[in-house]
Amino acid sequence: MIVEKAGEVLEKYRLCDHCLGRLFAKLGKGTNEERGRAVRFVLNMERSAEGLEPIKEPDECGLCHNVFDRIPELVETMKKASEGIEFETFLVGSRFPEEIREKERAIWGEFGIDTAEPINREFNRELGKAFGRATGKETSKEPDVVFIVEPFSGNVELQINPIYVYGRYRKLVRGIPQTPLPDFEDSVASIICRAFSRAFVGKCVFKGAGREDVDVRMLGNGRPFIVEVKSPKRRKVNLENVAEEINASGKVEVLNLRFVSAKEAEEVLTKNHRKEYLALVLVEEGVTPEEAEEVAKKLTGLEIHQRTPWRVRKARADRVRVRKVHEAEARWVDGKHFELRLVTDGGLYIKELISGDKGRTKPSVTDLLGKNAWCERLDVLNILDE
Repeated sequence: MIVEKAGEVLEKYRLCDHCLGRLFAKLGKGTNEERGRAVRFVLNMERSAEGLEPIKEPDECGLCHNVFDRIPELVETMKKASEGIEFETFLVGSRFPEEIREKERAIWGEFGIDTAEPINREFNRELGKAFGRATGKETSKEPDVVFIVEPFSGNVELQINPIYVYGRYRKLVRGIPQTPLPDFEDSVASIICRAFSRAFVGKCVFKGAGREDVDVRMLGNGRPFIVEVKSPKRRKVNLENVAEEINASGKVEVLNLRFVSAKEAEEVLTKNHRKEYLALVLVEEGVTPEEAEEVAKKLTGLEIHQRTPWRVRKARADRVRVRKVHEAEARWVDGKHFELRLVTDGGLYIKELISGDKGRTKPSVTDLLGKNAWCERLDVLNILDE
């Protein structure tokens, strides 16, 4: 039946072995060209037995116009397009004129063929194999680069996939924002991204898992972050060297840098972390050691209802968030100060937990003390993953 069907098609359409074999791509093993050559050979044996002329492979295919013969030159174009780019894995995609795709589908419909594959799929595969042989690179479902080829014009578009790096940062000084702001020379993001951009020769995008205020330090085990490097020309980078450059700033320190997938990067940024804080609380009316201890005792295990703080109302949706204080410990400092160590759910605003934010946070340290309290200094001690 295959030979009979092939004979019907070839009586009407002049097809090369690639295009003939592709009609039966889902049958048997081997390349479509090998399949087409075998089908044509058997068909012509039968035609010879019947005294008919053989149907030879045409000088020019009526469907693909011998596009597969262009593969060697396209491989060279791909090599030129990727000069100076470090990569180990790749994928090939192609853009075929719609009239060829339509003609191919029309042939399938006319002869009731349901064992075929599209021309672009075979072309991508064969071009990929040829490029791999020529360069030693390998194809991958998550490639470093993607070549988009226009087979007839010879245009090759190179898409360089981004690199994702996970790390944790410590902000060792006050007075620098996490991301660039007017009137600030530096930020955590700019210090980190300068080193990454230089190392990978690409555009760096910094994404922190949460943020701290300009006047708050981030200490301890550091805040998780992701760096996305877009269109990197280099991929074989020693992350320890990148860390050394960042850490030399004296302002920001990075830990545990490692390459991750896009999926892992997303998980890091969407995970909600508990946080450990150390706040220096100011009570102008005065505070005793006993009062400080009592506040910590009352805070432990307490559920806090916090309306979006007044200071961030323009940047955050105005709603009430419910967060929990898991641990609280107090250390009296002097007649007006005590330190408060807190472990809380992520997303609880600590400054407002202390001040009450004019009643927007309930209960607050101000409520529990019965005296106005303010956060004079705040550090994030740890981001707790578990």
